[in-house]
Amino acid sequence: MAMIGFIGGGQMAEALIKGILKAELFPPREITAADPTPGRRQILAGYGINTCADANEMTAKCQIIILAVKPQIMGPVLDSVQAGIGVDHLIISIAAGIPLSFLEDKLADGGCRVIRVMPNTPALVQEGAAALSPGRGATDEDMARARAIFEAVGQAVILPESYLDAVTGLSGSGPAYVFTFIEAMIDAGLKVGLPRDAAQTLVLQTILGSVKLSMESGKHPAELRAMVTSPGGTTIAGLHEMARAGFQGIIMDAVEAATRRSMELGKS
Repeated sequence: MAMIGFIGGGQMAEALIKGILKAELFPPREITAADPTPGRRQILAGYGINTCADANEMTAKCQIIILAVKPQIMGPVLDSVQAGIGVDHLIISIAAGIPLSFLEDKLADGGCRVIRVMPNTPALVQEGAAALSPGRGATDEDMARARAIFEAVGQAVILPESYLDAVTGLSGSGPAYVFTFIEAMIDAGLKVGLPRDAAQTLVLQTILGSVKLSMESGKHPAELRAMVTSPGGTTIAGLHEMARAGFQGIIMDAVEAATRRSMELGKS
């Protein structure tokens, strides 16, 4: 049985560890997290897993390694561990903007298999969305293992790497768009006279219920919208103002801008 390790013990690593343990993919004794910060190691040790300060100590015993470090330090991190990475290792990177070619070039001497993943922050509450892209050596078994890990904290799809900039613009950055919409809805409630706590409760439950209805009904969003929109009623008046302001175009432009920026960061 392969053991799993994390290089980097931040919030996303912690979310994945929680999901892995809840789904019983690995027992605590088969999970190790390497992080230089004593405070983070102490927090992660609270889950019953192994922790260490030196990533090389972890790579020596773990066959599945998740790279959960910031993109700007990925190069030095890989330089520090590449001597201990070999053909038995499966490397899974969740660093935004770091292409498979960079990872594979850095680790080429070891002959490991590499998978690149673009997750998002709702993984922190086990409701994430992730896209996985296989490197040239990754097997179907590798992809199945990786997918199981990310489905332990939400939903996951497998896509060619050429789609990952679009995934970054859509679901990677998407929570920020949703939080902005939530904030605007709450402020709208205040503007029409509702108390803040009531407005927040109504908005959050409305969004949660709408998402659940969309997922469970299988209906197209336009069909669900039509169910709420009566001729000459309140909803069509509100939708008219959204259309006048170019709401859909704004969202499309935001996703496109974030996608372009992801492409620029990948090239740099």
